[in-house]
Amino acid sequence: MTAFEPAAYLNLQAFAVSLGIGLLIGLERERKPDAKAGLRTFALTALFGCLAALLGEKSGSGWILAVGLLMLATMMIVAIARDPQDDGDPGTTSVVALMVCYGLGALVWHGHATLAVMLAITTTVLLYFKAQLHDVSRSLTHKDLISILQFGVLSLVVLPILPDRDFGPYNALNPYQVWWMVVLISGLSLAGYAALRIVGNRHGAPLLGFFGGLVSSTATTMIFARHAHADANQTATATLVILIANLVVTVRLGIVALVLAPTLFAPLAIVLGGGLLLGLVVVLFRWRSLVAAGDLPMPDVKNPTEIRTALSFGLLYGIVLLAAAWLQDIAGSQGLYLVALASGLTDVDAITLSTLRLFNQETLVATTAVIAIALAVLSNLIFKSGLIVTIGGKALARRVLPGMAAIGLGFIPGIILLA
Repeated sequence: MTAFEPAAYLNLQAFAVSLGIGLLIGLERERKPDAKAGLRTFALTALFGCLAALLGEKSGSGWILAVGLLMLATMMIVAIARDPQDDGDPGTTSVVALMVCYGLGALVWHGHATLAVMLAITTTVLLYFKAQLHDVSRSLTHKDLISILQFGVLSLVVLPILPDRDFGPYNALNPYQVWWMVVLISGLSLAGYAALRIVGNRHGAPLLGFFGGLVSSTATTMIFARHAHADANQTATATLVILIANLVVTVRLGIVALVLAPTLFAPLAIVLGGGLLLGLVVVLFRWRSLVAAGDLPMPDVKNPTEIRTALSFGLLYGIVLLAAAWLQDIAGSQGLYLVALASGLTDVDAITLSTLRLFNQETLVATTAVIAIALAVLSNLIFKSGLIVTIGGKALARRVLPGMAAIGLGFIPGIILLA
């Protein structure tokens, strides 16, 4: 008898989790006065799903689970048909929710309790925020829907079918990674558009700069340089967004170092901290002047996904990857600094992670590792400064380049101190 106790405990645990899932979803449905299924019905349905899965497994017949689902759906449809809801709601949401609850109970029995709980919480959220979701749907314009669909094609249709392998000279081109940059550009622009719609003018620019720096400061720089070039009124806003995004890069790299190589954090913070402090001075100066002028002018985005910009950046990214691979081939294993300068043109994360790994393997000393990361950031700043000049124009360059220079110059005292 003792040998069966662990199995009995697991069975009891599965039914307990199923009961909790049913109570969670049913608690939300209980708020609807004329709902045909409430707290008890959803709890029993989850238990029914778990029981049907148990019986199906023991009997070796999957039909038991399917017949139970069909019986449940039929019962709810008949109940709604005989007594329609007073508010004119056809009640299909409750039917589907009850069927989901049944399926989640079965999922728990088959050993996927964590997934079932996550789906139960998601289901409850969708049911609870009915009015808010309807408001969002009604507020979407034709432009919004087209942009969402375009981003869906780029990220969910094209990206998964691309090969995640290296091709071309030096095996430098990975179609999946290059297209990932295209998705990144489009997603960032779409997220920024959503932030503008939700947050508004006063806090939109800092929010875009912050999240842009977390995702891709290069993408953020390119997008807002383009906005500034298209509309001179956006120059001040683009300045703030670009500078904040590039400041966030230094913070992000410090956090990465703290997690992956804690002993390197202190010397790296000395170098990156100098750039962060000088850059903050410029950002605060720009921010005070903009706030004094009132609400910040936000860009009128005609196509939030910015597919043309994303595609052009993907092409540029591939070209620079080839150049970086060529320089690395010339420099050899001793040319870490040159490789850092080349790699930093497109992305500082790759060279940072590689350098931290070499440091953890004791292949590099702390000073060499920190200088390599600093050079990559400087190279990235120079590359983005070039984007600002060529895409954004002189007016944007006059405002942004002093801040970019301040960030770069802030690294020098730390490098000298370490050396």
